[in-house]
Amino acid sequence: MRVSLSLLALLPLISAIQLPHIPSPQDALNVADSFIHSQQHPSTTLNYASDIKLDSVGEEFTVLTHKKFPDHRVRIKSTSGWCDPDVKSYSGYLDVGYGKELFFSFFESRSKPKQDPVIMWINGGPGCSSSLGMFMELGPCTIKDQPTSVNDTKINPYSWNENANLFFLDEPIGVGFSHSEHGQKVATTEAAAKDVQAFVSIFFETFKEFEGRAFHMAGESYGGRYLPLFASAVVDGNKKLVKEGKAPINLQSVLIGNGVTDQFSTIESYFPFQCTLNGDLTEPVQNIANCVFMAESLPKCSKLAHKNCIESHDYTNCAIALNYCQEVLETSFWEAGVNPYDVTKACSPKELSDSLCYPITKKIGTYLDLPDVRQLLGVHDHRGNWTSCDNGVNRRFGQSLDITGQTWLYVAGLLERGIRVLNYVGMQDFICNHIANEMWMEKLEWTGKEGYNAAEWTKWNVKNNLAGTYKTSGNLTMLKIRGAGHMVPYDKPVEALTMLNSWLDAGISGN
Repeated sequence: MRVSLSLLALLPLISAIQLPHIPSPQDALNVADSFIHSQQHPSTTLNYASDIKLDSVGEEFTVLTHKKFPDHRVRIKSTSGWCDPDVKSYSGYLDVGYGKELFFSFFESRSKPKQDPVIMWINGGPGCSSSLGMFMELGPCTIKDQPTSVNDTKINPYSWNENANLFFLDEPIGVGFSHSEHGQKVATTEAAAKDVQAFVSIFFETFKEFEGRAFHMAGESYGGRYLPLFASAVVDGNKKLVKEGKAPINLQSVLIGNGVTDQFSTIESYFPFQCTLNGDLTEPVQNIANCVFMAESLPKCSKLAHKNCIESHDYTNCAIALNYCQEVLETSFWEAGVNPYDVTKACSPKELSDSLCYPITKKIGTYLDLPDVRQLLGVHDHRGNWTSCDNGVNRRFGQSLDITGQTWLYVAGLLERGIRVLNYVGMQDFICNHIANEMWMEKLEWTGKEGYNAAEWTKWNVKNNLAGTYKTSGNLTMLKIRGAGHMVPYDKPVEALTMLNSWLDAGISGN
């Protein structure tokens, strides 16, 4: 889910230069306070001399160090019995260097945890917590109405840990419960990718039972920008791991849900999405007058964006170009009172800013701020209230114009190295819609381009009902899902789990 729905919010008038953070006296006090609070949770520190099994981790924090990662540590505790009572679960922090601690929750597979693959889920934003995906979409449990205790959850029968070990990662630093002890900030996906690669490497090296296990990276929305870079960092990092005598990460695939992999195709798609009968829409979203205005403005928008954001990438001119595109192609949409994540539903501007059009997000916040929930997860109250999406992280990524990166080049690089890529899209989503994703995938330059573009769309049936259509060639697959918006596992949980299981087995099938 994207917290910043308008390009205008991503284009501040101040400089994009990120100045180094100079610690103040207050910063020093905060660090000292963090150290004091960190001692309040009992923990056991282990020098990593032999294989550590997750089974050996108890309800108190275990701090693990490793001679191969002298600057990092894992702080982990058992949460078994919570959320999914029939599987073992854990939460904790992984220090990826210099006091940058990434928070994660991990749930073993409901099926064969010692054999099943590992999936990492990351939400988008940029700046949104993966707890949204966990409690709202594909995690082992959802939250009951008006939660008052840690036990106010209920089982999600369509959780993605049905046949996979599943963990949720809050990243980059500043998102959800992830934090830095010394005021460090992350403002680009490239910087975040280094932290994620370190996290993945340390996790698999520390917990030997998962070493060599098939690994899949998944996420949605701004994850279309995140995941290709994160996965590429893992692939490139494998060479260094092998050289240092460590096992490479067995990355098998990347799954992107309603992603923004190519912002320029996304911009251009806003006209046809709003003004044509696409997907399952029974009438265009916009009136004729607005559509004529957009049709007349689109060529200028496209020319300005490509000239100033791709050919030269001048910060000021690129920001001006994107601002123009936003004004002519998005403004009328925000005035229509429509849910940008599902255009078949209404959503007022107040509801949009208050709950992202989904009241469940507020319930998640209430639950994660409960003292006994914080205690169980090992999160200290002094961290402040949980927020679904961090505005500071979002603003910094906007200032760096991170969204204009040519992410599709990373997708091509992954495909050329044998990594499978699934791009699934709910067809009722506006903000990262199916038209945009189809556009960039057909333009993608890779050795399988001709075969992919020539492939025919095939019906995708779930329980003998038409659930969507897909096309695939080589390692690249696109799946368009009917009746779903931006959050496919939320709107279509049965179809989403069917999709996942099929993909893990071999790929999407039409049965």
